[in-house]
Amino acid sequence: MDEKILEKLNQIERYSLLAAKNVLCLEDVAMLTGLSKSWLYKATCNHLIPFYKPNGKQIYFDRTEIESWMKQNRIATAQEIDQQATTYVVTGRMQKGGAK
Repeated sequence: MDEKILEKLNQIERYSLLAAKNVLCLEDVAMLTGLSKSWLYKATCNHLIPFYKPNGKQIYFDRTEIESWMKQNRIATAQEIDQQATTYVVTGRMQKGGAK
């Protein structure tokens, strides 16, 4: 039981330290995103994710850029799609001279 509590406390400490960082290492990004380190390495090699290599070896990430990257390709909700469809139909009718 004590071992589980200690493990949880360590996890809370890691997340607390991560929340205070703006420049992240690979392990930090893996923890933040839930992506594996191997996938992140492949993503950096293929230039799929923004990163920095100041000394030519170790890679770093900007927290804001990673959060923006994670938020790209947003999928609209069913309600938003319905609203867009309604707006399209209404404005289409208005441009053609109104409903008949």
